[in-house]
Order: sequence, then structure tokens, then C-alpha cells
Amino acid sequence: MSSVILDNKKTIKTLNNIAESGLKIFNKDNYTIDNDSENPDAIAVRSFNMHDLEFGDNLKAIARAGAGVNNIPVDKCTERGIVVFNTPGANANAVKELVLTSLIASSRNLFEGTTWARTLKGEGDQISKHVETGKKQFVGKEIKGKTLGVIGLGAIGALVANDALNLDMDVIGFDPFISVDTAWNLSRTVHRAMTIEELFANSDYITVHVPLTDDTKGMFNEKTFSIMKNDVTILNFSRDGLVNESDMAAALESGKVGKFITDFPSEEVLNMKNVVPFPHLGASTKESEENCAVMASHQVKDFLETGNIKNAVNFPNASLPYTGNRRFTAFHKNVPNMVGQITSALSNYDLNIADMVNRSRGDYAYTMIDIDNKVNGDIIPGIEANITEIEGIIAVRLI
Repeated sequence: MSSVILDNKKTIKTLNNIAESGLKIFNKDNYTIDNDSENPDAIAVRSFNMHDLEFGDNLKAIARAGAGVNNIPVDKCTERGIVVFNTPGANANAVKELVLTSLIASSRNLFEGTTWARTLKGEGDQISKHVETGKKQFVGKEIKGKTLGVIGLGAIGALVANDALNLDMDVIGFDPFISVDTAWNLSRTVHRAMTIEELFANSDYITVHVPLTDDTKGMFNEKTFSIMKNDVTILNFSRDGLVNESDMAAALESGKVGKFITDFPSEEVLNMKNVVPFPHLGASTKESEENCAVMASHQVKDFLETGNIKNAVNFPNASLPYTGNRRFTAFHKNVPNMVGQITSALSNYDLNIADMVNRSRGDYAYTMIDIDNKVNGDIIPGIEANITEIEGIIAVRLI
């Protein structure tokens, strides 16, 4: 990872407890950790709700130490040229372990059995007798030979699918947007469902690992339950909005859904029959929190120092080895002749371009240009004002 010496110290603000292993990446010579700052250069966050926050003019990046960014006003950030990073895969093993643990434990009725066993406190010598007669109500089933449907084959889903195969389960996967990298890591034995309905109809257990979008909101509902096998077990360690809770309650009551295991309890969920609620423990391991913090910090540090972007959710990934004396970056609308206008404006300052990269993502784009000249800081305001006047420019920076 390339690095440069910053002209001025950058301020990092945290909105949640971020593992020290991540924060120490911001060396004291170039960075200050100030959680009271009203105008930091970057913010590190986990689950803190940022939708009602006002952002200072100096904010350049927000790093989510985790995968989901529903707690961050991404559209607002995009319009202001604030990069929103996440850490895909950093907590994947933690979530995978909890999914598989829950799948096995629920099949063997361990949660219910443990709760019942605690009611025997005070029975003294009669406990053994009660156990032998009472255990019959907790007879479970083995997962070997059963079919697990995995919706979403990203970092977490792929791990779940591969390990379920090692537990002698049959696995059906559905992900119309699977990446090449994930495909390489996914076992060939995973059966690819061509439609989500195919997965619903053939799975004994269904686990979901997709983001909450307009397309996925309420994807578990009365209609989709009707396609599923009777007594199906559904596991949701992804997002609460994926499940229509009223429809789930009815499906549990009728026995269509045998068990619902969720990491997102609510008042309605806690009143459901045959539900196993967890207090959002999916990524709550020491290792996961450290992995996410380290990954998020490296991404922010590299962006602040070089302008390179990796794992942004609102702008394209872009990387350029540092080849010049200074680097100019611009966030802008993805419209024709934008790069030409930027380079033309730079030429007004007699600046030679050593290297450049332009990447787009939907309606937005990002351009990095290495300048071969030795640039004096005195002309920075002039460059910024000149480039900002171009229609479609969102934010510019000279590094």
C-alpha cells in the first residue's frame, strides 16, 4: 500500500467503539483521533445511526466497520463527494460460524431444551428422573442429507455453503449477481438455482445473506412462504427488513415455517411462536471486530493519503500507483467530456500529466491525475476554483 506524508494532520472521529488494532493504523505524526470533532476528515462507525447528523465541509470519508451501510445516508454522501467504505468479508467467518451453530442447535432443539432444563432447578435428586421423561419433547432431527438453500453467495454465503457441504448437507445457492472472485471460491458441488422460487421449493433450511434494498425488502412473505416446504427453518442474519413480520408470525403459527432464527428481535418477533431471537450477535466476536476495524482504517488511510478507493459503496474502486509530484482528484457526474474539461483546466496552469485514471459507477465517476510538476501550495485555491466551476463537478482535492 502506497503512502505519502500529509501536509497537515488529519482528524479521525469514531461514533462507536472501534478496535484499537484499527485505530493505531493512524499514526500520531499524521493523524489525530478526536471523537469530539465537529468537522473531521473521516468518520469510523459501526452501527451508529448517522441519518440525522450534519456533516462538516471537511468530511471526505466514512468507514463502516462492517458490511451493511443502512445506518449511513449514502445518497447524501454521494452528492457531496464523501466516500462511504465498508469491509466486505472481514466479519464473514464470525457470521458463518453462528449460522451453522444455529442451524444445528435449532434442529436438535437445543435452545428449547436448555431453557426447559433450567426450570428443574430446586428438584434435587429428582432432576435425573425428570430429564429422562422430559427429553422426549425435544427429539430433533439431523441435518445430514437435508437441503440448505443459501440466498446470496457473497463472502458469508459462500462460506456457509461450502461448510454445509462438509457437514454432508445438499446445498442450493441463488445469487444472480455472483462475482467472479466468489465463484472461484464456491464449491462446484453447490447446485445453482436458476430462480429463487426453485430454491424456496426445494430447501429444508433457508439462510439469507443479501443487503436490504427495494428489491429484497419483505422477500419473506405470505406468497413466498406458500412456495416453501412445510416445517422449513429460516435463518436471517442479514437484515430485519427482509422479513414481513406479520406474515412470518402467521406462517409459524400454522406450522408452514417450523422455526425462525433471527439476529434482529423486535416486539412482534419476540411474541412469535417457535422463534429463536439473538441480540444481533452475527459479527460480535473479538476477531471480527478487529478485522473490520483494521480493514476500514487501511482503506480510509490509503484514500486520505493517495486518493485510491477500495471497497466503496457509492463510488467506483480506483487505484493508481503514485507517479507524480502531486495528485489531483475529482468526484463528478458521469457525463461526456468531463475528463477533457478537467485536463483542459489543469493545462491552464502549465501542469504536465504524468498518469491518470477515470472510473465510473452509475451516474457518478472519479478521476485521479498525477501531476509531473512540483506544485506550490499557493496555486491550490486557483485550481480548486477553476475545476469546481465545471458543471457536474462534485468535489476536488489536491494531494
